[in-house]
Amino acid sequence: MPSRRALVTGGAGFLGSHLCDALLGEGYTVVAFDNLLTGRLANVEHLRSDSRFEFVERDVCHPIECGAVEYVFHFASPASPVDYAAHGIETLRVGSYGTFESLETARRYGAKFMMASTSECYGDPLVHPQTESYWGHVNPIGPRSVYDEAKRFSEAVTMAYHRYHKVDTRILRIFNTYGPRMQLNDGRVIPNFMGQALRGETLTVYGDGSQTRSFCYVSDEIDGIVRLARSSEHEPVNIGNPTEFTILECAHKVMAVTGSTSTIQFEPLPQDDPKQRRPDISKAKRLLGWEPKVDLESGLKLSLDYFRKAVFGDQAQSA
Repeated sequence: MPSRRALVTGGAGFLGSHLCDALLGEGYTVVAFDNLLTGRLANVEHLRSDSRFEFVERDVCHPIECGAVEYVFHFASPASPVDYAAHGIETLRVGSYGTFESLETARRYGAKFMMASTSECYGDPLVHPQTESYWGHVNPIGPRSVYDEAKRFSEAVTMAYHRYHKVDTRILRIFNTYGPRMQLNDGRVIPNFMGQALRGETLTVYGDGSQTRSFCYVSDEIDGIVRLARSSEHEPVNIGNPTEFTILECAHKVMAVTGSTSTIQFEPLPQDDPKQRRPDISKAKRLLGWEPKVDLESGLKLSLDYFRKAVFGDQAQSA
């Protein structure tokens, strides 16, 4: 396969770093931009000796200078509740200025473009499961709005560049994704539960635990992303696992996989926390021939060694 060149913004993040792996496997030369606000160099350390990979520590809200590329993947953004709560202004900036700069790069070089959007565009949904045609139920001034509205604005900018400047764009709506390279303290369900269970701490469940989520293992998510990148679809596509679990069910699965005897403590539900979240992936099945293969229990087992090492460091022992 001839060498091609791709830019990945947010390339040192959880999902961005896995995307870099996949693109290198597809024959691309990859340049990854990340200002390391929430990304980590450890996520791309294994790539530093690969001559086809270049890492640039840079804020993509400023003009991007990367040379000619054939694809721009805009994955830069805080994505966890802890991170976007701490960095609300930065989240809004990367969703606006960062999206403009990334799209301008694609426009300049005639590159294809993909933006990483989110199921948070649906807010606390009144339609279940969520289809791409649903416009969402989002509080535009609530504490989660810095992320929700940044991504909704990013989608609007992306479609505007497609309509007005004929940029060849794609919009990826990511549902809850988990796996190796997640930060333990990022506030998302799986790392929270895995860390607490492995340390023998009480698992924290917000609300009564009846709210639902759908968890997609990272290898399935990346497969969907690559398939969407190859497609010619310009409107949003859900990529996520449609199998739905209550948060309480997820807690019990984590305890079973880790062998934990922890108890569960219930805390008040945060404001605007969605009660249900499940993707309708009919469009991805039809257009991309994609659906996830890894069930939650298998994905947790595949992630276990990583989380053990994240908790215990070099003292971690494989099961």
